[in-house]
Amino acid sequence: MRFWIQSRNDELSNRLLLEAKDYLLGFGLIFDEDEPDIVLSIGGDGTLLHAFHKYSHRLKKTAFVGIHTGHLGFYADWKPSEIEKLVISIARKEYDVIEYPLLDVTINYQGDRESLHYLALNESSVKSPDVTLVMDVLLNDKHFERFRGDGLCMSTPSGSTAYSKSNGGALVHPSLPSMQLTEMASINNRVFRTVGSPLVLPDHHKCILKPVNGPDFMVTVDHLQLLHEDVKSIEYEVSSERVRFARFRPFPFWKRVRDSFIDNND
Repeated sequence: MRFWIQSRNDELSNRLLLEAKDYLLGFGLIFDEDEPDIVLSIGGDGTLLHAFHKYSHRLKKTAFVGIHTGHLGFYADWKPSEIEKLVISIARKEYDVIEYPLLDVTINYQGDRESLHYLALNESSVKSPDVTLVMDVLLNDKHFERFRGDGLCMSTPSGSTAYSKSNGGALVHPSLPSMQLTEMASINNRVFRTVGSPLVLPDHHKCILKPVNGPDFMVTVDHLQLLHEDVKSIEYEVSSERVRFARFRPFPFWKRVRDSFIDNND
């Protein structure tokens, strides 16, 4: 088996990286950055997002597992004190593989410029750099509403606990192949109206955002944030690809929600 380790690059994470690497090499595994079968992320959920994008071109062949060196994460569920137990389980291949839905993001440009495509594990958001964002929202190629406000966020089910939740989105179980559109500070009065509620869309739906008041937008895809100029439209769909996680023990989604947002003490 081939493995790679992504570190948050702080002192504790780097020490655990060396410890895990020595353990796994001792078990006869191969340290391979190019074609790993399993990737250990040591840090937090942000570290795992970096690892996901590093290997987004080989999702069918690479599985991920996270060790948290800060607060308990939704993707990083192993503690530093459990690293020996984890690497022994990896060496023995004592794990199952579970899959979570991903988000397809396509940005189309005016003129002959080629479209750009991204995969998101958590979410993608759209904001206008200087003025109120004004976007026509199309669902399955039919006009749904004209949005005015600070921005829009489309999340995956596993990403529903992140930026989407802070925008008032629902928490969606990762077993549901769906995506969720949430509003950021929409303008609603006698003249301008939006639905004013998160939209949970199934995997056979497509959402298209078409700019009304300008072609330049700040578009985020997970931790990536870029200014896109001369944008014609932004398309969102539930991806046909899925991210694979190595699961060594039960890690119930709703228990993670409770531990993270309500109370982690029994």
